[in-house]
Amino acid sequence: MSGRTIRIYLVDGTAIGVRTAELINWTGVAVVGQRTQLGSLAQRPEAQKTGVYILVGPDPEMQSKERIYIGEGDNVLERLVKHAKDGSKDFWTQVIFFISKDENLTKAHVRYLERELIQLAKATGRVILANTAYPDKRPLPEAEVADMQFFLEHIQLLLPVLGFNFLQPLPQTGQLTNAPEGEGVSPLLEMSISGAKALAREYKGDFIVLKGSTAHKDPKPYWTSYRQLREQLVQEKLLIPSEDGKFYLFQEDIPFKSPSAAAAVIHAGNQNGRLAWKVKDRNMTYKEWQETQLREAGVDETH
Repeated sequence: MSGRTIRIYLVDGTAIGVRTAELINWTGVAVVGQRTQLGSLAQRPEAQKTGVYILVGPDPEMQSKERIYIGEGDNVLERLVKHAKDGSKDFWTQVIFFISKDENLTKAHVRYLERELIQLAKATGRVILANTAYPDKRPLPEAEVADMQFFLEHIQLLLPVLGFNFLQPLPQTGQLTNAPEGEGVSPLLEMSISGAKALAREYKGDFIVLKGSTAHKDPKPYWTSYRQLREQLVQEKLLIPSEDGKFYLFQEDIPFKSPSAAAAVIHAGNQNGRLAWKVKDRNMTYKEWQETQLREAGVDETH
C-alpha cells in the first residue's frame, strides 16, 4: 500500500481544540470540534458551506457504545445550531463535518454522502444510530457517483486518524477463530482462570473476545477497573448466564479497547491483560509475544 500525507491543523494550538484535516491532492477538508466549541466553529469559513456532518457522543442507554447522528446541509453551521437546541439530540459532545474546498459539493452530493455514511455505520454495528429518517435514493449521473465514492473513501480514511472508528468494519462472528496471524491480526490468545475460559485476538487495534468465551459471575471485592463496563455488557445481554449458571457466556465477538479491559471483565476483578492473556499452544504471555515482535523487528530493548 502506498503512503499518504495528512495535514492536521490545530486551530488554537491544542489537541482538543478545533482541528482541520486535509489529504494531499484531495479537494475535501474535515473540521472537528467539541460541542462546547460551537462558537469557535461558527467562525470557520468551512462551517458556512454545503457539507455532511456527524454528531458523536456517548449513548445514554448503552454506555459501552457511542451514539451518532449523520446529517447534511447547505450551510452546516445552521444545522449544528439547530441540533444544539434540540433536546432529542442532547447526546452529542463532538462534531466532525466535511466540505469541499472548491465548493463543488451540491445538495444532491451531500445527500448521497449522508445516505452512504448511514449505511456504512449501520453495517459495522459499532454505534447506535440516532437517525430515524433516511434520505431517499435519488439518482446521480454516473460520473458524479464515482466522484462521491472517491470523496467517501477519503472520509473513511480520515475518520480513524481523527479518533472516530465507527465506520471501521469488525470481522464477522467466527471469522477470527481460524484467521491467519499477521496483517494486523495477533495469534489466538487464551485466558483460563478459576474455571472461566476465553479466547481472543487483537484485530486492527481492537482486542476482541470471541463468542462462546466465559466470564466469572461473582465480582471480586477489590474490583475497581472496568466494573461498570461489565455491568453494561450484562444489561445489554451481550453476556448471559451459562446453562449451569456458574458463568457468563459471550453471546458474540465483543471488541474491547485493551487486553486489560477484556481480562477484567472475564475475571470480574482487576487484571493486567498483558500477563493474563497467553498465546494459545505457545509457552508465552501476550506481553512476551509483543516483546518478541520488537526483537524480530531489530529493536534493542536494553536501550
